[in-house]
Amino acid sequence: MSKLLIDVGSTYFKVCQQSGINQYFRDFNKDIFDDLLNKCGDIFSNYAKEDIYICSSANGGLSTLIIGLTNSFSLKFAKNIAFNSGINIIDTILYHKIDEAKAPGELIDVVIIVGGIDGIANVFDEKLFRFLRNVHYNNIVYVGTKQDAMFLSENIQELKVLGNIITEKLHVNGGELKEYLTNLYQADIVGKEDIKHLYAITANQIYSTPYIVNRSLPLIDANFDVVNPFIVVDIGGATTDIHYSRDLVRDNIVSESGFDRLVFKKLGVYKSRETLIFAAKNNEFVYELLAYLNVTENILEEESEKALRILMQLSIFLVLYKVSRLHPLYVTLHLEQLKTVVLTGGITKVLSYEEAESIMQFFYKKVLGLHAIPNIVMDYEYAIWTLGMQNDTASRS
Repeated sequence: MSKLLIDVGSTYFKVCQQSGINQYFRDFNKDIFDDLLNKCGDIFSNYAKEDIYICSSANGGLSTLIIGLTNSFSLKFAKNIAFNSGINIIDTILYHKIDEAKAPGELIDVVIIVGGIDGIANVFDEKLFRFLRNVHYNNIVYVGTKQDAMFLSENIQELKVLGNIITEKLHVNGGELKEYLTNLYQADIVGKEDIKHLYAITANQIYSTPYIVNRSLPLIDANFDVVNPFIVVDIGGATTDIHYSRDLVRDNIVSESGFDRLVFKKLGVYKSRETLIFAAKNNEFVYELLAYLNVTENILEEESEKALRILMQLSIFLVLYKVSRLHPLYVTLHLEQLKTVVLTGGITKVLSYEEAESIMQFFYKKVLGLHAIPNIVMDYEYAIWTLGMQNDTASRS
């Protein structure tokens, strides 16, 4: 390989060259660029800027609030597009209940308004504007019936209007929205001061790591013993990402890709440790799971290697729970059909195969009531992201 591939994670730098992949634990007291230069500066000197490619997951993702007309179509379609663009959904609001809805207390990166098929007018009215006055957001986008676009634009400052995501046949037409959200995610990454400095060493665009990993999935069987349908669970310091075969989804959403992804902003084991613990304590199965692992809930308050291992095991459990039939808020995957689970990210440097297997055994037998579990593949070298990065560089060369 004549190219240098770099992944800037929230906890580790991963550097891939012809000799292999090396990982470097980040110094959080240093600027990302300075820390990377200190650890790998001698490597950079061997490559031209045009041959250095970088992706990053250090920003932790973006958040959205979605306002739609129906759970079956507008909210369902918009949620699917948002999740697969790396956006974290803070809340969804049915429009006919908006007068009862409470505005989120936190700053929202992007508000999505959706509903109605083209040809239908007067879907939205003044109550939308009253609600939005109490929402703090950076961006707002409308992807509903075009007959209401002008009315909304006249009353909502800086509203971005895109094509309706709902076709007359009630299928999703989400290309414009997905591109818009992906660009926001991308802009957030490169807009971080730490990340902007990395353009001093590369002449190429910096991509989000979830995007790059998703590009790896069609190539994964060349390097790993993977049987379809499969999922890839990437557990890092700031987020837990799940990439999955569309074969695991049964809905009326038409997708261009055979693979999609979800990014869980609050399930990382370092930067979002507290929210991971909060999610665990509020899950109906976790205390039984802790007993199954021969620990008490006190382990969640400890700062130890054992506590870290438990948190990573909980991350596996929680992400599976959140996409199972028991938790319909997210995309529901038919996990009973799952053949392979690939674990990647920082987790593979900490957990053993047996520790991962014990979580799968508990989830499938206790939670789903099934006897057999999927095959587990551990990406110990954290090599999956490099497949997507190499594929991306090849397509541009």
